[in-house]
Amino acid sequence: MAVLSLSNAHLAFGHVALLDDAGFSLESGERLGLIGRNGAGKSSLLKIIAGLEKLDDGLLQMTQNVRICYVPQEPAFDAGHSVFEVVSEGVAEARSVRQQYEEHADGVDLDALQTRIEALDAWNWEQRVDTTLHQLHLDGERPIGELSGGMKKRVALAQALVAVPDVLLLDEPTNHLDLDSIAWLEELLRGFKGAVMLITHDRAFLDGVATRIVELDRGVIRSYPGNFSAYERMKEEQLASDALANARADKLLAQEEVWVRKGVEARRTRSVARIQRLEVLRSQRQARRDSLGQVRLEIDSGTPSGKLVAELRDVGMKFDQKLIVEDFNATILRGDKVGLIGPNGAGKTTLLKLILGELQPTSGTVRQGARLEVAYFDQMRSKLDLDATLADTISPGSEWVEFGGQRKHVMSYLNDFLFSPARANSPVRTLSGGERNRVLLARLFALPANVLVLDEPTNDLDIDTLELLEELLQGYAGTVFLVSHDRRFLDNVVTSTIAWEGDPAFGGQPGLWREYEGGYDDWKLQRERARTLREQAARAAAAPVRGKDGAPSTKPASVPTATPMPAAAKPRKLSYKEQRELDELPSRIEALEAEQKSLGQLLADGAIYTTDPSAAAKAQARYAKIDDELLAALERWELLGSKG
Repeated sequence: MAVLSLSNAHLAFGHVALLDDAGFSLESGERLGLIGRNGAGKSSLLKIIAGLEKLDDGLLQMTQNVRICYVPQEPAFDAGHSVFEVVSEGVAEARSVRQQYEEHADGVDLDALQTRIEALDAWNWEQRVDTTLHQLHLDGERPIGELSGGMKKRVALAQALVAVPDVLLLDEPTNHLDLDSIAWLEELLRGFKGAVMLITHDRAFLDGVATRIVELDRGVIRSYPGNFSAYERMKEEQLASDALANARADKLLAQEEVWVRKGVEARRTRSVARIQRLEVLRSQRQARRDSLGQVRLEIDSGTPSGKLVAELRDVGMKFDQKLIVEDFNATILRGDKVGLIGPNGAGKTTLLKLILGELQPTSGTVRQGARLEVAYFDQMRSKLDLDATLADTISPGSEWVEFGGQRKHVMSYLNDFLFSPARANSPVRTLSGGERNRVLLARLFALPANVLVLDEPTNDLDIDTLELLEELLQGYAGTVFLVSHDRRFLDNVVTSTIAWEGDPAFGGQPGLWREYEGGYDDWKLQRERARTLREQAARAAAAPVRGKDGAPSTKPASVPTATPMPAAAKPRKLSYKEQRELDELPSRIEALEAEQKSLGQLLADGAIYTTDPSAAAKAQARYAKIDDELLAALERWELLGSKG
């Protein structure tokens, strides 16, 4: 049964139609993902359903007494209130009717109040708030002013959920949430009994949550059953079919235009029907909605940096008594695409500053490469002057943008990022969140840089722009450091991942960071595999030891004689030659690592390329060969160690 429906809806801002005779319905228990370009009107549609804005024309129908709760993109709370007080606002009506009942004011209908109290379950509203806070891992006594953006988003969700809504409206719910919180929110929404309508550009989140995708495109709403992956397949088939039909229609129109221009034959009476058909073809071509233009992304990679970007050895960092990083080792080379993964507050920004030399470690050493030109993308958009025009933001005091050794007019450059010349003199404050992010990208990519630091670049960007940004970063010749909670984006861009491993559930400890090959899915797979192995080892150690008669032995499990093993299960002892090889392997591995380090320093210096090119070539070849020798030695060491 549909809990709400929209029909013949019209909404416009200026000359731009956000809704053009649009319509859709939301079924009970459905989880609907709303997608579309930045500025298409997605947030406006959500606010209309929430009752915060009105349609210019059309009809919005809802079932009787339906409860709708709306969680905005950037929740705003009184900083002086506690978490409990803010969440309690979600049951404001329940609090009010119970208070009226308890006060017994003259002239109040107590029977009607009691009926309303029971309908709202208002007798125990405090217990409902406490239960919700516990489920969302929130401290009710903590002041709102002390919370991070991610925790404020949790408070907003708690305020909505405590009201037990029939329809939950979420605008960009994953913004400011870390990966663990996003996974938690997925589980929460999958178990939610009411209907959900959400705006997000997180493709993995849509895959995990949505049961239907609704696309808003230039005022028209189209519906696609299934999650985002199903939408991608259906959309591709639809675009291919539309392209074929449009090509046939254009061919027929071109033929008819040639015929009508012959003149004499077209004026005959029997050709009137053909002329009428031509008019229909023209009107259909005029009304056709062609695919929107794409953002044209290019980046000036500047002067290439040295081969070595940064080398960290036994790096540690403390703030007062809080340990952020401990004994971290990594080598970052030119062209690496490095993703940083960790919960909010773990120290991702601190680690980035250590790598780039903006902070000095409390222990260990950090060595930066030569000729580094760093450009930053600021996730909080704090560097944007909201009163400046788009043109002045991109190119202050000039009509031209210097880009890749060439000059481009600022109007043309803005057009590459889908900003029309008419909007070039509009202030930044008139832009949506996604459009502001596009402005930041436009300004960032105009800077010559061989190292990009991107802090949550995917927030608010539409899916088309996300995919183009992925392609750009994949082909970028410089080095990329990417902090993102968009799992699909990480998997598609990064070549290695530096992950926080401080979670005790996974055998972690404070300040522990590890580097992994691959993206988010690779890291998650390796982390789960390591935890499974630890749990198996723990169960084996905790299992009671049995004697020969099957009764529990009184000897401790650590005594070898108390755990007799079948003869077939005994590992084969190492031969004398293998034992000697095993003893020599650590020193060989150490020597190879030292040789490789020495060669790396020689090659990173760069002088050898001009003084002795043949020696440089030999050093490069030897450096690559050491990688193979090290891998073989480590595998042999692991094999012999398992036998011994």
